[in-house]
This record gives sequence, C-alpha cells and structure tokens, in this order.
Amino acid sequence: MTPQQLNPAQTYQRSKDYLAGKTDGTAAEKATELAALLRYHEWRYYVQDDPVLSDKEYDELFKQLEAIEAAHPELIVPDSPTQRVGSDLTGDFQSVPHLVPMLSLGNSYNAEDLAEFDKQVKRMLNMEEEAPLAYAVEPKYDGGTIVLVYENDQLVRAATRGNGVLGEEITHNARVIRSIPLTAKFSKYGLHRVEVRGEVIIRKDRFEEMNKKRAAVGETLYANPRNTATGGMRHKRPAEAAAKNLEAFIYSFGYGVDTEGNDAIQPLETHTRALDVLTELGFKVPATGYERERTPDIGAAAGYCAKWEAQRESYPYEIDGMVVKVDDLVLQERAGYTSHHPRWAIAYKFAAKQATTTLVGVDYQIGKIGTITPVAKTEPVSLAGVMISSVSLHNEDFIKDKDLRLGDKVLLERAGDVIPYIVKPLADLRDGSEQVIEFASECPFCGTRLVRAEGEAAVRCPNYECAGREEARIIFHVSKAAMDIDGMGKRYVDIFRENGWLDTIADVYRLPYDKIAALEGFGKRSSAKLEKAIDKAKQNPLWRVLYSLSIHHFGKKASRLVAQNIEKATDLKDWTEEQFTNIKDIGPTVAQNVTEWFAVPSNVALLEELEALGVNISQTEEDRPQAAVTEGPFLDKAMLFTGSLQQMSRKEAQNKAKAAGARIVSAVSGKLDILVVGEKPGSKLKKAEALGTVTVMTEGEFLGLLG
Repeated sequence: MTPQQLNPAQTYQRSKDYLAGKTDGTAAEKATELAALLRYHEWRYYVQDDPVLSDKEYDELFKQLEAIEAAHPELIVPDSPTQRVGSDLTGDFQSVPHLVPMLSLGNSYNAEDLAEFDKQVKRMLNMEEEAPLAYAVEPKYDGGTIVLVYENDQLVRAATRGNGVLGEEITHNARVIRSIPLTAKFSKYGLHRVEVRGEVIIRKDRFEEMNKKRAAVGETLYANPRNTATGGMRHKRPAEAAAKNLEAFIYSFGYGVDTEGNDAIQPLETHTRALDVLTELGFKVPATGYERERTPDIGAAAGYCAKWEAQRESYPYEIDGMVVKVDDLVLQERAGYTSHHPRWAIAYKFAAKQATTTLVGVDYQIGKIGTITPVAKTEPVSLAGVMISSVSLHNEDFIKDKDLRLGDKVLLERAGDVIPYIVKPLADLRDGSEQVIEFASECPFCGTRLVRAEGEAAVRCPNYECAGREEARIIFHVSKAAMDIDGMGKRYVDIFRENGWLDTIADVYRLPYDKIAALEGFGKRSSAKLEKAIDKAKQNPLWRVLYSLSIHHFGKKASRLVAQNIEKATDLKDWTEEQFTNIKDIGPTVAQNVTEWFAVPSNVALLEELEALGVNISQTEEDRPQAAVTEGPFLDKAMLFTGSLQQMSRKEAQNKAKAAGARIVSAVSGKLDILVVGEKPGSKLKKAEALGTVTVMTEGEFLGLLG
C-alpha cells in the first residue's frame, strides 16, 4: 500500500501509539508497520510539504525501527527507510541522477549525543579517545536542498534532492536565484566538473513582507519560509520563482574532478578550506567567524551549537540546528558512510518549534479594557523545550477562519521560541467526533453580555466594574511598562487578591506589609523589598501614571505628550476633546477616550486617592519637553551600543549619545552609522564589520569625542 492510500487519521494515531510505547506485536510486525508509517511521514514532509509529526517525533520512530533492525538484521529489507533517504520526487519535473548519491544525517540533541558521536568517529579512525579532532560547525538551514552542477566553469544543471539518487531538474528556476553564480572559476583549482550542494531559503523579513502584500489583496498567506522556498523551486515559470525572494546557501562540495576524471576535491584538505574556496568563487556560504566555526574538539563544537541555539531567533534565516563535520577531508573518507548517512557528520537538532497535539477545550481571558481572548486547552506537548498546554486563539474570527473544532488534531508552532500558536487543524485526521466551537456570548467573569464594535475583531465586556477587568488593570498598573514596581507581577496580584488586600489600583499603595511578611514564601526581606519598590514607584513621572490607567488607545507616546502639557493629572477632567487634538500626534479617538474616562467622577476620585496615598500625579522634570538637539559630535547619527560597558551603564551611555545628537537604534543594519563596543561585544560587532559601512569605536573613544 502506498503512502497516499493510507488512512491519515489511523496512520497518525498508530504513530502516536509507537511514540507513547503503546504497541504490541512481534519484532517483524513492528518493523513492517514502522516502515510503512515512516514512508507515509516522508511523503507528507517531502512531497506534500504538510507534515503531521514534528522532526523529533519522526526521528524517534526512525530510531525505533533502527533498534529493531539492529537486533534482528534478518528483518532489514532493501526499501526500509533506514536504507535510504527521504524523497521529494513528485513526477512534475524530469528526474536527473546526482553525480554522487545524497544521504541524510544522523541526529543529536545535546552535548552528550555529540560526545558519543565523537567516540564513534575516533573508534572508526583508530584514534585514541583523548586525541584532538577538529570539527567544522555550521547552520542547518531549514529550506529545500538544491544540487548544482558546473562544467567548464558554467552552471549546466540544478536539481532538487529527490530521493538522494535522483532529483527533479529545476535549472530554469535556479538561474533566477541571484545568489547562484551562472559562472564560477572552478578551473582555477583544477576542477572541470563539479557538484555543489546547498539549501534554498527565504529571509524571514522578506517572507513577512510577502505575506503582508498577500494579506493586502486578500490572498491566502504562506505557511512558513521553508514550504514557500521548496514550493518556489518547483514553479513552472521562472518569473514566479524569482518573485519568491529565494536565496541559496552552499554548504559543501558533493563531487569534483579534473579534465581527466581525477578527484580534485581532496587537495583542498579540509571542509573549512573547501567552503573558503566556494566563498572566493562567489557563492553564498556561511561566513567564517560568524555563521560557521572550525572548532578544535567536540566540546568546543557543542558549545558553538549551544550558542547558536540561544541566538537562533535573531538570525535572519530559519535554521533548525547545526551540522557538525569532521573537518579533515582524508579522515572523512576513512570514516566512510552507512547506507543512510556519512559517519563523519551529524546534525545537532534544536528543540522542535512545531508539534502536533489535540485541542480539548477553550477557556477565556479578559484584558484591562475588557477584551475577551479565547485560549485553547490542549493535551500537553513539548515544544522548543517547553511543555505547552495553553495556546491563545486571539479572537472569534481566528477560530472561524481556521475552522478549529474541539477534538481536532492541531499543528502548533512556537513563534520566536516564546509564543505558541496554532498553525492549522489537521483536517484530514478528523473522524467525525469533533465539535464546532461556540464563542461565548456573555462575559465569563461577570455575566454581562459581550459587545463587538463594528469593524473590530475584538469582543469586549462593557462592564467597567467587572472583577476580571479590574484584576487585569491592576496587573498592568504594576507592570514594568507602566508603574514599574520591581518584583510585583501577576503572581503577587493573585495572592494579594485572594487575601482580600487588593480590590482596586489604589490598594497597591496600602498593602499590609506585616501580613505579607507572614505569608508562606515571603518573609520580612521580601516584604521590605516590595515596600521599597512601591515607595519608589510613587515618585514616578506623570506620564507613567497616565499610561497605567488603562485608558483605551492611550499609549506611552500619547501619555508622554499629554504629560508635557499639564501640571497635574486631575487637570484633564476639565479638558475638551479639542484641547487634546490641538497636541500634535493626538488623534480624535484618543481624545474621545481620555475625555470620557475623566468625565467619570469615580475615575477622578481614584487619582485623588492615589495622590492622598503619596503617588505623584504632577508634572516632573522628566515629563517636561526636551529642547531639540541642534549640534553635537553625533548629530543625526544612528548609534548602537553592544557588549559590557565599564565606565557607565548602557542607559547612561544612550542618554549621553542622545544629548550629543545621536539616534539610538536596536539592531545592526545598513542604516547604522556608529557601533560602540564594550567587552565581549558578540555577533553585533561581526555583523557591523561585515557590512563595511559602520564606524566601530570603543567606549573610551566614544567618551573622548564627547569631551
């Protein structure tokens, strides 16, 4: 039975049974079933670009089959997934043979796995366990594999990975990918016929821009950069491929001979040198010292992998791991290959960013302005190293647009390794028991009928006295963005409300510190620290007080602008909407909302109560308009600080720079003028140096220019 003929729901469930260890049967029966399951998931991943298992789950199934075949070699069959690589052949393009078969990579997930890999390599090479062995480490790009063939320095063919032996010819599309040279001087190195391998990807910001344009004209959004890149490689018309902003990173030679057919790759001696040559020839290659590193041993390689896992989200491209390779080309050949992977290379896989689970229920949260947010409750699943059981559903339209139902198997993704969200339901796994989600019509916290303003997706509780809204307002009031009360967050708010000490915002400033000290898990020290943080917050500038009131659309910028124009917060009770809109950048919506808020006597009374409790509600020096800087050594220069400064804090340095005319930016880009580096500057310095247009100066040089 082919993968296409298998029942999706049953296949998915049997896969989950194996992952959970809930299967019976003989070794032969399990081997046969596991092979069929793996072929199905390969088809979903490589051909359909629509996987239903995470990479890690697939790897676990693969290892189960490997273990059975290792214990029972007689069960190994030629078409077992362990004896070949995955296939992306679709039949839509002409199949062409690779000059050398492409294999997969073995996988590792931590430093211990890498250490075991190192031991295995050294055993095969007859090396002592403590002997030094250098490894090249580079990103594992999450895109579509491309194989390029050059003859006489000319690009003659491009193909997809296919099944590792045959690929689909896509030369017409490769020629419109601008990072692929149409000619390259391989002959300089005695290379006549060459095969190089790489990954076609889309930069994350360009992918987001494409989706913005599609959304603007009502087109379906692309799912992710990987699927979009692999689909872009297979367009029938090159113009469509060109519109996808495709790029190709080249990561290795696959084959290379001179005019007489002799191997011409080995003289390069190392993988590192081979990539340097490809860089010199004009290919887009991971940059040495930034994206790739030659490490002296496996411990250093593991450290480099861990470093990249921590910084993966700041990288412009999607990567799902690193690749660790023995650097010496002669040693690579000595280590050899299995039928599945090279023995001298291994993938270090980052924690999965996608996983599948079951949507079992929907709860609701309420925000400070009454917005009701549905929250999916799912069966717990590990995602990017965190156990997930709750995922925001945003609003009613999100649920309807994605056609989510209770009981659905859903694909989760963790955006930025922080926020999980539901990509889609796996509709072909439905068995008829799923139920349509009925959105709440009444507030789950106070019972008031919910309202939805025309043209808005948000559904809100209009009851200002709603207990849920009051709690949300308190949590926002004490947050870092608003009154910045150090250490006081949702957990403290929940505990203090349970004890009856915190019903309104004003109650924050009359907490019973002696009783807090007696609570389990607090003590006198914690109570005193909280009291000190609240006393400090009482002296905040006026703009923070205004912003902390949770007035709809009255954000930080508007709060600062209004604070510049009043002496005291309670002055606003006498303001008209016209007075607000007379302030540059204050629009009619903000004017109306703030006017309406101050027209309610209880709201003005709250401010008066805060003042009586010692909270500043008057304009401070920080609130007053700052004179425009018209001169200075850094006038109109975009500046960024990185590394650990020794003579001042980062905030102090930024304020000095602003006073000298600089604009402070948050990232290295082509618009950056000056990068000030402290100790251990990290990747920002390397990026700035690579741009070649950024002035780099030390902390001392920065202070020297200030005089």
